[in-house]
Formats: sequence, C-alpha cells, structure tokens
Amino acid sequence: MYKRQALEDGLYDSVDDKTDSPDPYTLPGTSKELSNENPNAPCTNATIRTALQYSCNNVFAKMAVQLGQEKVKAMAEKFGFNDDKLDVPVRAYTSVYPSDMYPSQTALTGIGQFDVTATPLQMAMVSAAIANGGKLVSPHMVSQITNSGGDVLQDYDDEADTKEIVSSSTAEQLQSAMRTVVDKGTGSNAQIPGATVGGKTGTAQHGENNSQVPYAWFTSYGKSDSSGKEVAVAVMVEQSGAARSEVSGNGLAAPVAKAMMEAALKD
Repeated sequence: MYKRQALEDGLYDSVDDKTDSPDPYTLPGTSKELSNENPNAPCTNATIRTALQYSCNNVFAKMAVQLGQEKVKAMAEKFGFNDDKLDVPVRAYTSVYPSDMYPSQTALTGIGQFDVTATPLQMAMVSAAIANGGKLVSPHMVSQITNSGGDVLQDYDDEADTKEIVSSSTAEQLQSAMRTVVDKGTGSNAQIPGATVGGKTGTAQHGENNSQVPYAWFTSYGKSDSSGKEVAVAVMVEQSGAARSEVSGNGLAAPVAKAMMEAALKD
C-alpha cells in the first residue's frame, strides 16, 4: 500500500525515482538497523522498481515513515484492510492495518511486519486492483445465479461494487514495476510463455521473534497475450516442510501461482 500511496501522494513522481534510502536503515527512535535478505542487492537509494525487484526492506520501511501511519492506513483501508464485513458472500476474515504506533513500528508495517495481518484474498485484491487500472472490484464466488431453466436471477458481474483506489497512471507504473519483479527479479519462477505476468514475493515471519519456519508469499496478476484473459492470484505456503534457508516467495509460492495462472489463462 505504501508504494501506491507514495506515488499518489506525490512523495515520488515515478517508480524510477531514487528514494534516498540508506542500507541498512535505522528504525526511527532506536538503534536497530533494518537490513535486507540479500546483502549484495542494490538497495541503497534504490528506486521503487528496484526495491520491488530485490525486496529492499530499507526502502519500504523508510517510505512508510515518510508518509506517516495515517496516510498508509488510509490507503490500506481503501484496498479493504480493517473491513470486518467483507462478504463473498461468505464472510472473509478481516485483514488488519494497525493504529497508534511509534515511527519505528510504522517503518515495520512498511514491510508487512509489526501488527499487519493479511489474508490471501486481500493480497489478491491488491494485485487485481493494480492490474485493473487502479479499480477494485468487490470479490464474489459466482458470476451468476440462474434458475432451472437457465434464466439469470442475479448477475454479480453487473452489480459488482467497483471503487477507484489509485489513479490509472499510478496503476500503470506499478504494473510495470511488478512485471520487472517477474521478468528479472525475485519472482522469476512465475514467468509464463505467452502471458504478461507481474508479481511480488514475500516471506512472512512466524512465531515469537521469528523462531519458527517463515511463510512464503506471492501475489500476482497475469494476462494472456493472445486471448486477453486476466487473473489475479495470491499464494501463501504455510507448512512446506522445507528447511528455513529454502523458504522464499519465489522458491515455494511463485511456482504455485504460475500453475494457477496457466490454468486460468488457457484459451
């Protein structure tokens, strides 16, 4: 959310602007340094595109602090966080962006830590809105309800609640940056011949002080180059059985997302 807000709020004009982000980044009011998984990644003063490509914690943490918790929270809520009445029509669990934080905690929310919680549905909605030109369509399980004769009783596609979350220009920039993640970044395992794919990897901490094996995440969108079919997918791998050092969004979650997108985009 912070990436979208940074562009919408004018903190940066483009995903290719330098962000003036030190690596490592010292959390405000503390002596704790926030580093990156890959110490050789070009994360110092990285652009948003490069930060997405290499998962630069320092950039996103600093960006969240610059925006402030209220602006980041407002953008998160636009995407559906803190909505306790998300029905599809089954009630979905609430994704949460916290309140009343210290700046150091706001920084951690910039990389999805502290008290941020999100469901796979929520993250699929984020990718879907970006792929849809910045417009978020309320999710639903079925497109239509018909009677035994085939007459349409209710058409959810026609009645879907659509909201503009970010401008089309911001969405286009984020689509481009997410494609970079898949084309030559941390999401390369989601590449699909004959389709345009954008995505973002994630590794979520698990257990007190991250003492247990982390969760692998991947959120993405795909579009068939031939048919124009589109799909958004989010994958979370909880109990992979893999060694801790082998857990990554690209290694575990991206291949699952690829298989799902390939099936959905078949002509």
